[in-house]
Amino acid sequence: MQYDVDYIRKQFPALSIKVNGYPAAYFDGPGGTQVPQRVIDAVVDYLVRCNANAGGCFLNSRESDLVINGARRAMADFIGSDPDEVAFGQNTTTLMYQLALALGREAGSRNEILITEIDHEANRGPWLALKERGFTIREARFDTETCTLDMDDFKSKLNEKTYVAAFNYASNGVGTISDVKEMVRLAHSAGAIAVVDAVHYALHGPIDVKELGTDYLLCSAYKFFGPHVGIFYGRREQFEKLPAYRLRVQSGTIPCRIETGTLNHEGIAGASEAVEFIADIGKRFGGSTLSSSGDHGESLTGRRKNVIAGMVAMEQYEQPLAQIMIDELSGMKKVKVYGPPQDHPRTSTVSFTVEGVPADRVAAELGEKGLFVWDGHFYASRLVERLGLDQSGGLVRIGLSPYNTAEEIGRLLEEVNKIAR
Repeated sequence: MQYDVDYIRKQFPALSIKVNGYPAAYFDGPGGTQVPQRVIDAVVDYLVRCNANAGGCFLNSRESDLVINGARRAMADFIGSDPDEVAFGQNTTTLMYQLALALGREAGSRNEILITEIDHEANRGPWLALKERGFTIREARFDTETCTLDMDDFKSKLNEKTYVAAFNYASNGVGTISDVKEMVRLAHSAGAIAVVDAVHYALHGPIDVKELGTDYLLCSAYKFFGPHVGIFYGRREQFEKLPAYRLRVQSGTIPCRIETGTLNHEGIAGASEAVEFIADIGKRFGGSTLSSSGDHGESLTGRRKNVIAGMVAMEQYEQPLAQIMIDELSGMKKVKVYGPPQDHPRTSTVSFTVEGVPADRVAAELGEKGLFVWDGHFYASRLVERLGLDQSGGLVRIGLSPYNTAEEIGRLLEEVNKIAR
């Protein structure tokens, strides 16, 4: 069945909002997508039917355990892991700090950590904090002309002292997708632990942690239609020996060893349903898309197969729309688009500046017309600094989600063109 954006849109209550008489058009997806009704219902259902702490002998507690364990299975299908390799937390930033502090407890003679200039601060700040413990932090450059990571520089900064190599799957600032499988391979060849920040990428393509071979991968459910919940994957061999800080009464087995305190159970229930939403898209509109997903469709079954088909279907819908935006914006006077070359993998996220107009003013004017975009550095502050935009207000960022339409994009381009004249 052909992709039906109206079917998708009908599931999102927030799309009915108007601003100054204009229907709201949500181009803020990289900062967090809107939530379908089925996810809202899952959160409410948990609070009504299962609201209790875990591990008890009574009905609600047992139901709560079932919801949490079911969510681990759902998220395992989302990233291609085993369920007990999936942990939950407050958000990716907090989980990354927990991971960094844990790994920082025992490094031995390996005292260097490699990060990149293209990363979100959630995958820079926690590792930079380890300077206090005597670690040396090295940074791989990115090319400001092509907005891509300098792979030669990344490779040259790996050595026998590298303890951790931390890098993103895709840039939330400019949409660039990096060759993370090769980066994991290079990190492992140097004997380093590989940590992947998949927060921005998680909405824009299938994830297979086993194929990547990464030791850790983190993302957040609110970037793919769920509540504000962080997701932590740890490869079993690494996760089981992670020296995480925990209470003495806390289980030392995986995945519980990094889950401090009571989790956000209702949020976890919603995150599980977000995966079901993606699987439904795959079941309805996936068709023969698996052959172009980079995964072997014949080896997949059940929800995992539908999740991958859903991710591919959404991106195949969004990418042509993103290209229209790039082409049209690039043709406007005073507008400069930042992102990778046309032949380089990218998400459907497009960032730009308007000469003489600060990014926050552009975003505010668009917002008054019901066109929601982000401005600034989006916590990719090092990237914006390297682009020389930190003193002038940063970037304007447009992010497509599977509920955006060609008509909304036309409205957006018309208003940007007015601002740029």
